[in-house]
Formats: sequence, structure tokens, C-alpha cells
Amino acid sequence: MDDDIVLRPIKLRDQRAWREVNRRNRDWLRPWEATIPPPAPGGPLAHRPTYRQMVRHLRSEANAGRMLPFVIEYQGRLVGQLTVAGITWGSMCSGHVGYWVDEAVAGRGVMPTAVALVVDHCFRTVGLHRVEVCIRPENGPSRRVVEKLGFREEGLRPRYLHIDGAWRDHLVFALTAEEAPEGLLRRWHRSRARGASHGTSENPARPSTGIE
Repeated sequence: MDDDIVLRPIKLRDQRAWREVNRRNRDWLRPWEATIPPPAPGGPLAHRPTYRQMVRHLRSEANAGRMLPFVIEYQGRLVGQLTVAGITWGSMCSGHVGYWVDEAVAGRGVMPTAVALVVDHCFRTVGLHRVEVCIRPENGPSRRVVEKLGFREEGLRPRYLHIDGAWRDHLVFALTAEEAPEGLLRRWHRSRARGASHGTSENPARPSTGIE
């Protein structure tokens, strides 16, 4: 939690609010959403899960230690979703972050704050060592989110995820615990205060497509 911005576990009873936000943001979200590729000839058809199926899957993965699924609340209202997925333990201790946010609150610092909160939680509470975010090269606003937070750009993964009906290239941005010793949220607050003093404004953040 940071002032008006709260991360909390996704729940079945969030269905109405979650669907309402998704419905209003169809055009905003569609170009960046993960899609299911066509099946191989003779292979089984894959279908997008219902909301209840999605939540049950997220809970199962969370219970297995492979995922951290959250919704984002701003001023008491559900405005998005953020998930740490692909959590790997052992010698790696890593996970990747994906998110989306209501266009109505884009540009207010909601997403950088939410990402900073979850990264601090991953490093300080969960015990991860590395967090990455994968973003389509043309998604400039989401790239600025991770750049503001000090993530390193590590390179391009060609045709990495199936997004909006095709296999899309993604840029990889990463951060390790050693690179944020004071906490990412504190660093973000300091950077934001400097920006305010110089009269710079926020840029609306489009969804990251790292996970669904």
C-alpha cells in the first residue's frame, strides 16, 4: 500500500468490478493482450478461461509458489491487475511481472508505484533475487514505466509471446535485489519528487504483456 494505491490478492468477488473495467478498456487493452495461438492441425482447440477459472488457476499457482496474483486499487476502486509469474526458485530465484491498468487513471503514477510495491515485496518478503518485465518495443509508455524505475534493458526476445493474434517481439527489462538496496518504492518517490520540482509530467502507461 502507498497512499491511494493498494495491491491485494485477486478474489472471486472481484468479478463484477474486474469485468466492468475490462469492458470499458477493450480498445485500450486489446493491442497488448496475450492471445491463444491457433492449434496445430488435428490438435485440441484452446479457449480463454472464464473469470472464475482464471482466479482458480492463479490461486493454484500461488499456492504452489509459482505466482503472485494481485489486483490494483486506486482510491478504493479496482483499476487493474498485476501478476508476478514464472517464479523459479533454486539457483535462480526469479520471476516476471505483467500488468494492465484502467486508461482512466493512466498517467497518475499508479503503475510505476504498483510495480515498485511488488518488486519490494518480491525482494524483501518473498526472497526473489531478480525480477523482469517483457514489453513490446512499440509500447513506449510501458517502457517509460520501467525506465523510470531503473530497470536495465537486457535485449530483444524475437517472437516471444502471442499478442493480439500474432507472435510478437519483446524487449526484456530486469532488476536484481542488489540494484535496489534502499527499496524501489523509495527510489521512485525520490525520482518523482525531482520530476515534480522540474515541472515534468507523467506519461500514460499502456499494459505490459509479460504475462496474463
